[in-house]
Amino acid sequence: MLILPAIDLRNGKCVNLVQGRAEEETVFSDQPIEMAKRWEAEGAEYLHLVDLDGAFHGASANLQIVREIVETIRVPVQLGGGIRTLEQLDQVLAVGVARAILGTAALKDPDLVKTACREYGAKIAVGIDAKDELVATEGWLDVSHKPAIEFAKEMRNLGVSTIIYTDIKSDGMLKGPNMEATRAIVEAVDINVIASGGITSVEDLKILKSLGASGAIIGRALYTGDLELRSALAAVRPH
Repeated sequence: MLILPAIDLRNGKCVNLVQGRAEEETVFSDQPIEMAKRWEAEGAEYLHLVDLDGAFHGASANLQIVREIVETIRVPVQLGGGIRTLEQLDQVLAVGVARAILGTAALKDPDLVKTACREYGAKIAVGIDAKDELVATEGWLDVSHKPAIEFAKEMRNLGVSTIIYTDIKSDGMLKGPNMEATRAIVEAVDINVIASGGITSVEDLKILKSLGASGAIIGRALYTGDLELRSALAAVRPH
């Protein structure tokens, strides 16, 4: 199972929001490039970047920082937040990210997902952010009537090979992920499911691995020191 430290970018800084609420922001660093180098130095094999300005406003605002991170470190990165057109997708992948995550656009424009998968294959992931098992969009500001499991199956049928599943109520709360909801998604689709939201302990990671998650994104817990990256990596390595 892959461990992906998260770097959430807002106004050029590395931040964390509680349950995605813009007014509940903690700034962890104003040097996101240094943060990326730190996680690589501590053994990360993949980084998860989120352009929060893009997620809230629909246009990527931190691409220059993303480009610098890609050029500075050797491990691959994935990026989500505000990628809502084919042009924006082309732009993001041209910067050198290994995988682009479609969120709001995937729900509102399935044809975009189909075209993107045809053109870029495994470089396309879909982020399913759910509140009470329903898909949320627009930086988590809107909750749809679409059940997350149904949406996951639709995305698999369009050719998506990786889903990033986030339970919004767990995110930033340091109380563990929603295991039942994650299990349901993993069992519903035969593609990679990366879990995100609330992962705080080695035990969380062991359970997610046992459920069949292909990866785990860790944000706040790494920055607060509740979980050390080396311990997280050791927990999921095959013994």
